[in-house]
Amino acid sequence: MEVFVARQPLFNQMEEVYGYELLYRHNNINSFPNVNGDQATTEVLINSFFNIGIDKLSDGKPCFINFTENLLELRLPTYFQPRDIVIEILETVIPSQKIINICLELKQLGYKLALDDFIFDKSNQYSHSLLLLADMIKVDFQQTTIDSRAELETLARKHEIELVAEKLETSEEYEQAKNKGYHYFQGYYFSRPLIMSSHDVPIYIHTYYKILELLNDEDPDINRISKLIEQDISLSYKLLKLINTLGYGIKQKVTSIKNAIIYIGLIELQKWIYVLTVREKEWKNGISFEVMHNCIIRSKMCESVAKLIPGRLEYGSFFLTGMFSLMDTIMNRDMATILSDLPLDETIVQALSGEKNMQRDVLQLVIAAETADWSSIGLGCKELNIQEKELFKVYAESISWAKKLLDEDYL
Repeated sequence: MEVFVARQPLFNQMEEVYGYELLYRHNNINSFPNVNGDQATTEVLINSFFNIGIDKLSDGKPCFINFTENLLELRLPTYFQPRDIVIEILETVIPSQKIINICLELKQLGYKLALDDFIFDKSNQYSHSLLLLADMIKVDFQQTTIDSRAELETLARKHEIELVAEKLETSEEYEQAKNKGYHYFQGYYFSRPLIMSSHDVPIYIHTYYKILELLNDEDPDINRISKLIEQDISLSYKLLKLINTLGYGIKQKVTSIKNAIIYIGLIELQKWIYVLTVREKEWKNGISFEVMHNCIIRSKMCESVAKLIPGRLEYGSFFLTGMFSLMDTIMNRDMATILSDLPLDETIVQALSGEKNMQRDVLQLVIAAETADWSSIGLGCKELNIQEKELFKVYAESISWAKKLLDEDYL
């Protein structure tokens, strides 16, 4: 499934790119669709950090992202590094003591705040308090009059707040903003939003709440958590993509989901699961049942077959090999492109790329069992030194395991 994010640059007074505003898009049409603000922002965050990669979008520059009142109350901005984002507080957010307290927290954590289409409401006692916390005020040149802009410009100069002129469409508007001392400039005069796309694995099994419950335990069971994540191909993919996008100082490649959780840490994992949970409330699409079913059976069977091989000690990489062997079908992309975005161990990459190794041999045997290719089953069992009856035993067990897993009551 293809996903989209639009980015529009902000330029400084030297006409150099200072940062980018990230905008929600649900297709290649360059306009904002009619969706609520919570959904738009969570989609932007998931697609930017999990699917496209924030480094590809930002080129190392700050990204301006809109936050609604609800998302501010959820403290969603704190799940992202202050260096990566500028928090745009939408004009629909009504200043209150609660909002002021949240903004104070964000400022203390090092985040920059930008007031989007800010209107100074003298009748609201908290409007001035919010203004004093702002690093920037964004002024819409299409929706404001010269007089209303002059009032904001005076307030900004008085309190040493940077001004951003947005929706600039002509050279005349740009010159007006420069002459008034604006610090940053954004609009069609410079650049229309550029749509960037990637692919996502849709949610099918809803395990997020159970994982959050386990993460909130006094002594979280990392084995149970990793098992739950392994059972959800969408979440497994997103976890690996996140590690690849943000780095986390990893020097080795991932061989198992448990391995990945140890790299990222339980606190970071909890934050990202929560972000996904917020987005899940609006999510409607899913992977077809048969593809998901086959994927779960295959991953479990690859692991089980590996356990039958004499002297085999490590099984996590076999599970991941089986799980990601159908990723090209799920995402409708070539396998090489998918693998280039994931921090998988080289043995897994080789197996999924068609190169012969132990993981590839096990995968081929499992596929032979799925398709009842008897000659390949015989050759594969002989090569791996396992009994055919044991192969079909673990096949039956894997089917039973997958059926149990897909039962909603189990989750």
